This record gives sequence, C-alpha cells and structure tokens, in this order.
Amino acid sequence: MRTLEGLVHAVWGWPAAAIFLAAGLWLTRCSGAVQLRRLGGCLAGTLGGLRRGGSGGSMSPLAALSTALGGTVGTGNIAGVAAAVAAGGPGVLFWMWVSAFIGMALKYSEVLLAVKYRERGADGERLGGPMYYIKNGLGRRFMPLARLFALAGSLAALGMGSAVQSGEIARALRDAFSSLGPGVGDGFALCCGIVIALLAFAVLGGGLARLGSVTALLVPGMSLLYLAACAAVIAANADRLLPCLGDIISGAFRPEAGLGVCVGLGLRRGIFSNEAGLGSAPIAHAASSETDCVRQGMAGVFEVFADTIVICSATGLAMLTSGCAGSGSAAAAFSTVLGEGGAAAALALSVTLFAFSSLLSWGMYGRRCCGFLLGERSTAAYTLIFCAAALAGPLLEREALWLAADVLNALMAAPNMAALLLLSPVVSRESRRYFDAGRRVQA
Repeated sequence: MRTLEGLVHAVWGWPAAAIFLAAGLWLTRCSGAVQLRRLGGCLAGTLGGLRRGGSGGSMSPLAALSTALGGTVGTGNIAGVAAAVAAGGPGVLFWMWVSAFIGMALKYSEVLLAVKYRERGADGERLGGPMYYIKNGLGRRFMPLARLFALAGSLAALGMGSAVQSGEIARALRDAFSSLGPGVGDGFALCCGIVIALLAFAVLGGGLARLGSVTALLVPGMSLLYLAACAAVIAANADRLLPCLGDIISGAFRPEAGLGVCVGLGLRRGIFSNEAGLGSAPIAHAASSETDCVRQGMAGVFEVFADTIVICSATGLAMLTSGCAGSGSAAAAFSTVLGEGGAAAALALSVTLFAFSSLLSWGMYGRRCCGFLLGERSTAAYTLIFCAAALAGPLLEREALWLAADVLNALMAAPNMAALLLLSPVVSRESRRYFDAGRRVQA
C-alpha cells in the first residue's frame, strides 16, 4: 500500500499540476481562447446540435456526448468534492474553477484531434482517440507512444472504470440500507457484483448502438436528479449563498488549511473530475456522426463546463450553504433538507447512476484501446474480462483500487499530453479555419 501511495504522490504531485497548467495555457493560446471568447457559442452550439441523429456506424452527437459525460461525471463529483472542501476549505472550489478553465482548452484540443484523425473500423464504426491521433497525426515512428496509451487505457478501464465503480455502487447501496434500518448480509457485495457485471455485459455486448442509447437516457436524467437535490439544499439556505461565494473567493488566497493544500486539492480534484488531458473522453467523441472536428471540440468545452462548473460546484455549494462542509460527506448536507433516510436514498441513487454510467463509458474506452493493441477480434474477450472486474470490485480493497487507478491514469495522461503539445499547430490551424470562416460569413 505504501508503495502505491508513493507512486501516486510522485505521478500526481506538483510537477504534474504544473505540466497540466502550462499545457492548458499553451493550448488556450492555440485555440484562440475558445473557452473564454466562444464559451456561449460552445454551450449553445452543443445543445443545439444534440437533435441530430447518428448514421453510418456512428453515434448521434447526444449519444457521443452522453457517453463521454458518463465517463467523466462520476463519484468524484460527489464524494471527491465533499472531501476536498472539508480538507482545504471553501477556496478549493475557486481552484477547481481555475482547473476547469485550463481543462476546457485541453478537452477542446483532444476532442478536435480525435475527430480529425479518426478511422473507420471493419464494421463501419468510427474509431478515434489519442492512440489514433498519435498514429495518424504524428506518424509511425510515434507508434510506441500510441501503444503505451492503449495499454494504459486497457488496464485503467479494468481498474478505474470497472472494479472501482462497481465497488462504489455496492458501498453506496450498503450504506443506504444500513441507514434505513434493515442492513445487509455477508453476501451482499458478491450479489451486487454479479448484478452489475450482468447489466454491464447486457449493454456492452450490444455494441455501440445499445451503449449510446443507454447513456443518452441515463446521463441527462441522473445529472438532473442530482442537481435537483443540490438545488433543494441551496434553496433552503439561500440567505447563505452570497456569503459562501465570498468565502470561496477569500478562501482561495487566505485558506485556513494553507495555500499549498488549497491550490493543490482544487487543481487535482478538478483534473480528476473532468478528466481533461487524460485522453479517455475523446474516444467517445470520435464516434460521433459530427463531421467537423472543431464543432465536436466545442462539445468538449461543454463537457468540462457541465462536469466542473455545474455539477462539482453544486456539490460544493450544497456543502457550504448547509453548514456541513466540515463533515466531508454530501449525505450530511442532503439530510438537512431530505432527512437522514431521504438523504441516504438520494445519495445512493445518485452514486449508483453516476458510477454505472462511468462503468459503461469506460467499458467502451477499454474495448477501443484493446482493439487498437490486439485487433478488433480481441474486444469480445476483453468485454468478459471487464465484466469479471466489475464482479470482483465490491470484494476488493477500496483504497488499493483507487491508488492503482490513479497510477494507470497517469500512464494514460503522459503520452496524451505529449501528443497534444506536438499536435498543437494542428489545433491552431483548424481553429483559425473554422472561426475565420464564421467571421467571413457574418461580414
């Protein structure tokens, strides 16, 4: 365990945060500050384009965005934010917003590149992601970098995407039953694992069309449900909203926990939450029927905005306005409005839906990475292994799983960040091509 902890501190310490910050600022320049100058267009354009359907082995824009959001929005938006605010104070939220600003440029760039350099598979499905833009954008001599990403992605999907998420579902349901009275037996974890594995196989075994249909239904619904619960807490304590916003700003620069702790927690939690720079979500975006890489890149901006600015902020503000920030538990905030039983049920349902959607999305990511490494015929066997990991998740040690997942995530991020910087001229060229054309039409 100590070895894993040392690895996590080494790969996700201040040097990593500095690299993400520098890369994000550079890509902000290359994109023409898309997350500032064109944020309204990114949000409106993405929402307006969701009505289009998919064709030719592709997901509709709604299905692709929902799958990407499903992998991005997860238990970290609830438990992770609550723990960060408890440890670092209200100023953590400010630094999470800073990480979102950086993350929007990173996600825009990696999604743009994923669509530009994607390929058609033998079954007609569109294949893309960091391994493909490394291969097709940087050339064959960078194939070892592409294979490193695909290997790390295949393994990370088994850990972070499968075992961790199924374990979180089982724990949330167990805590809810215990809170409501009946409790659970010794075989509860195994039963949860079996049910989750069977449901995952039923969805993933149906291919891209079934996955897109499920995530397009699941992700918007779960997000609105959770936001409604947070809104109820914030509305009940509306008189404390403005003072809490003031505490967020002042606490960002004069935190009780120390500036280093506050900034570090905020940046790292934001990066982990929106996964910008990790390279996972572009795999889903590449399957979209959208034909223009810049328009799909703008959907990446929307994704980070929805994850961090909206959902993470809702968690943080519910904690702060309810006076439960020190507890480190979102259940404490919800209980002030919904009661202990209602809070336990609402939190269990939210965690279950968030974690299961993440599991499905990561199942797609793992299959794509495995197919790149070993060929498309390997994906059927990989799906079985992925579902077996989901079955085992509730039975394994939670802390060790999370630590191993963090290390594998870093192994994904390293080749992806290198590729983003090397391909930044392409981001700049494509952005100018699209936005300059728009200005000419308006003129």
